Amino acid sequence: MTERESLRADGGIDTFDPPPLDALDEETLAPETMAENAPRLETVIQLLNRSELARVYVYICYWGPVAPPEVMDALDLSKSTTYEYIDQLVDLGLVDRDDSTRPHQLTADPIVIVEQYVPIVITPTVLHALALQEVDEDVEYFLDRYGLGKLIAALRGAGLHFTGETTQRMVASDIDVHDTEAMMIIYALRPALIVGRDHDPFFEYLFPDVHDAMELPALDELDDAPTEAASDE
Repeated sequence: MTERESLRADGGIDTFDPPPLDALDEETLAPETMAENAPRLETVIQLLNRSELARVYVYICYWGPVAPPEVMDALDLSKSTTYEYIDQLVDLGLVDRDDSTRPHQLTADPIVIVEQYVPIVITPTVLHALALQEVDEDVEYFLDRYGLGKLIAALRGAGLHFTGETTQRMVASDIDVHDTEAMMIIYALRPALIVGRDHDPFFEYLFPDVHDAMELPALDELDDAPTEAASDE
């Protein structure tokens, strides 16, 4: 067994590196510490499980401060649905609503979860990619067929593709999908990459080696691109 391998409970070899034991101490494992961190994880899970909420959150995060009517118009939502989603995001602590103005102004801080040992990276760009299923049938199909984990892998592959480091066929092989599916999802995820590059402060966490090397069109050159005055994808 190599130094990087570890035995699973079933006797197999674990493909992930366990964290060093000195990273886990009484302070980090204290129940009160875990309880303090639990709400943050739970709110992210809410977004991962509800793409319609993720879509509204990402729009406010990227374009805020914005008023509810702007969200309604930009995302082509009904008034009742817009306020329902905003209320839920406020209750989750993901959106701040300034009640001192009329109309109310909404803002949202970007969130990030980085687990280096799995690895898992969740940033607004990832949430944007997830939310694309609300408006893009190709993303919806890919998520239904392969799930969120592989969508994040496809997002990473798409970023590498647009730097010229990998081909569509290589992405397909890397994430184990058909060539046509790789081509489809790479181009479907362009809006998340284009907007994330300019507005996600944690974009570099997803692409630490190539975040500034992607050959992507400008936002206003992309059909139906998400902007302050256009429908968010």
